[in-house]
Amino acid sequence: MDFIQFLAKKKILNKEKAFELREEAEKSGRKPEELILESGLISEEELFQLKSEFLGIPLKKGKAEKISKEALKAVPRESVEFYKMVPLKFAAKGVLEIGMVYPEDTQAQEALKFLARQEKFKPKVFLISPSDFQHYIEVYQSPDKEMEIALKALKKQASAEKAAAEDSLSSEKFKKLVEEAPIIKMVDVILRQAVEGKASDIHIEPSADRLKIRYRMDGILYPSLFLPITAHSAIVARIKILSHLKIDETRIPQDGRFSTKIGGKKIDYRVATFPTTLGEKVAIRILDPGEGKKTLPDLGFEDRDLDVVQRAVKKPYGMILSTGPTGSGKSTTLYTLLRILNKEAVNIVTLEDPVEYFIEGVNQSQVRPDINYTFAAGLRQILRQDPDIIMVGEIRDQETAALAVHAGLTGHLVLSTLHTTSAVGVIPRLVDMGVEKFLLPPTLNAIISQRLARVLCPFCKEKVKLQGDEKKYVLEKMKNIPQHALKKVNLKDPLYVYRPKGCEKCKFKGYSGRTGLFETIEMTPSLSSIISRRFSEEEVLKEARSQGMISMEENGILKALRGITSLEEIMRVAKSA
Repeated sequence: MDFIQFLAKKKILNKEKAFELREEAEKSGRKPEELILESGLISEEELFQLKSEFLGIPLKKGKAEKISKEALKAVPRESVEFYKMVPLKFAAKGVLEIGMVYPEDTQAQEALKFLARQEKFKPKVFLISPSDFQHYIEVYQSPDKEMEIALKALKKQASAEKAAAEDSLSSEKFKKLVEEAPIIKMVDVILRQAVEGKASDIHIEPSADRLKIRYRMDGILYPSLFLPITAHSAIVARIKILSHLKIDETRIPQDGRFSTKIGGKKIDYRVATFPTTLGEKVAIRILDPGEGKKTLPDLGFEDRDLDVVQRAVKKPYGMILSTGPTGSGKSTTLYTLLRILNKEAVNIVTLEDPVEYFIEGVNQSQVRPDINYTFAAGLRQILRQDPDIIMVGEIRDQETAALAVHAGLTGHLVLSTLHTTSAVGVIPRLVDMGVEKFLLPPTLNAIISQRLARVLCPFCKEKVKLQGDEKKYVLEKMKNIPQHALKKVNLKDPLYVYRPKGCEKCKFKGYSGRTGLFETIEMTPSLSSIISRRFSEEEVLKEARSQGMISMEENGILKALRGITSLEEIMRVAKSA
């Protein structure tokens, strides 16, 4: 009797479904368990409890962070991934507990017997579920072991600096050294750990006695690796070679980019080097193509904010401006709008610094200030390319502002970013940049101001009663929120919010992913009238409020009351003075 027959006997599957699953498994070469879980007939936990009963092998549910380092060394990573078996711990002298998703697989059994003979251990097999296997594999792929091996190999090689000092062909010898296996392995581990950990940036920073690797995850930098300072030059040089930068130029900053494949997915990296007194620092931005393919609701746009932006992109000309500090998600918002607008019937041209995501069908150009190809110079050329839609990465100066406004007035839809602290501040900022007030009403379609807040982990967030100063703060802010924005929250006393706790799924951070906090202003006849005369930010704010605008802080509080993010996070990223 096989497992499918066992499930049919237990009345989990009827005869027709059992026959269908067996046929599909044979045809596709996939495991029956995978197909059953995809069908949603039974939960993973129930399925593997039944499998445990069927095989007579105990089901192990444990915490991935408890795997001992000694156990990790017993089975190569390739075997772990291919046979879906992980070493858990040495339970007694010479007895190694092994977790297997498919202990009935004869190939996996043979591989385990071979490893047991080679590494001299006696295996004690437990059944584990696929999701638990994924948690284990994340710990198993910790860079510590791989880095340790690579560093040992690196020490056997000649010092790159010594070779450079003693040989006239130093740059060629140095290049050869950093293209050898240990350095390649070290850089691969750094990149893979960052991508698998969903980091947005990697910081490689030399100190007096060690090399520090930090990853930015959900907007916060976390230390991840500490390596000997002797590895610094070779790691930086390897990254420079990948990015086609000059490896012998360490005195000035350099910019580049490269791509790798991780987990079958192409990942782009943007590299920036920076000379410091202790050596070159490298910042690497990870450009996951999936991040550039989000919808407006995915970004956090809801209700009125979503309506305003959707109306603005339907207009044939004018400007949509996204504003906020560096790292607030402005570029992602613009890329999302470009994907909405990207149709066969329109010509889209962009000017970016740098190009982050490549979009099929869009003519993307990177500015090069070093050769005088600036946003302003590029805009003048773009207008000769017969564009329908123009994206300008950033309005930085008076000339770019004037040209962007001119383009918006003359039948083009212009998307761009600006650095201001709020949506209300955009109009006076443009006036300060020399744009005539009377040009703004016919040009500006919508203004979006934004910040990014971390999203609470849905698996471990804790519901708590709001009280004290926090309750006072929330109630005070909610006095000004328009009624249309209160539909999704429960305002009955007592009020509740959620706090981060931390679990295996979020790697004990309490947060997983980020969402946008937005405030939007739409051009209306009333706002047009205010702009045409001498105006103040207070007047613009009052008009925006009459449109139904809620501030980023209020938007965040509403999301905190719904359990999307925490109140602490809103106070960190969006609290007004």
